[in-house]
Amino acid sequence: MSNETKLVIGMPAGSLANPERGGNLVHLLKAAGFPSRGYQDGGPTSFPWHTMLMGWDGRPQEFGAQLALDEIDVAFAGDDWIRERQLEFQYEYKREIPLERIQGLGRGSVRIVVICNPFHGGFDAWMEQLLKTKPLITMISEMPYLAVDWFLKKAASLGHGDTHNQYAVQKYKTPPRIERGVVVYESWGKTEAKVVHHGVDLGVEITQSGSAIRNYGLAIGEEIMHSETAIWASPGMKQNAEKHELARMLLLNLYGAIFAENKVLMFFNAKKDDSEAVLKYLGDNNLFADEPTMNQGPNYTEFSVQMDTRDPKLPIAKVRYELARLGATHIETVPLDSCIPGIGAVDF
Repeated sequence: MSNETKLVIGMPAGSLANPERGGNLVHLLKAAGFPSRGYQDGGPTSFPWHTMLMGWDGRPQEFGAQLALDEIDVAFAGDDWIRERQLEFQYEYKREIPLERIQGLGRGSVRIVVICNPFHGGFDAWMEQLLKTKPLITMISEMPYLAVDWFLKKAASLGHGDTHNQYAVQKYKTPPRIERGVVVYESWGKTEAKVVHHGVDLGVEITQSGSAIRNYGLAIGEEIMHSETAIWASPGMKQNAEKHELARMLLLNLYGAIFAENKVLMFFNAKKDDSEAVLKYLGDNNLFADEPTMNQGPNYTEFSVQMDTRDPKLPIAKVRYELARLGATHIETVPLDSCIPGIGAVDF
């Protein structure tokens, strides 16, 4: 592999860069074997142990476009922001950008929902009445093209595809460029306030628990999508064999770090006379796959098993106690930073 080949990685500014918050990217990269420097301080990001990796600090809102243009090779970004950029290219530039989602990170889980003032009856009935009485609907969102896409499909499904098939994305309260259809105002936050004060008919909001929406006394009409932080790849990256190999190395190690989360290795010894009872207990509780890991000695057998600390049916404290009752000694529990099942764990 050439020393000049670098995999350019989009590193998202925001909560994932904060080392004090749980489940953040700083700790994940370190566990995967790619400790970063500078990222948590606002950049520039570097990877001192892996100079073939190059960090490109930016906003996840922009990574979809950068990936489409092959300005970066892979990026950590929310599914929602990638989808927003894909829809923007589709609606404004008539261009499809075939970005590839290659691995979810199990972080940054949010819902993208349609919000409105409280209504009576079903949301579809309320929406159909709105379409019948208003030639021009107004919406607001930080993700205006997700809003456009949802509205056009919704209007068509309710039989108003011909009367409300135009759209315009504009700044808040600028004069509408169309007479029928939907004007979506691009927001920089506090979408709920503009909806509750009847500045617009509908909003599209990013939410985790929905608490802010409830606090404003608003209703959720529909969920558009669920999103989490994932690794996305540019269309042309696979065409460069060296970059593709670097990406596979990155992904395999990230997979190992994610797979190991909330898992531990338990090591313990058992006398030869106690080994049969220990083996039966491990088998009865599915604590090994094909066969247990055992190191035989003259008088003792050393066992090692992997456990999920979140399993409510088999609490780790209970397992340690029951193994001790069966004669296990020197029971040691070691947290895992990484666990890679094999090269087949990554299909990319």
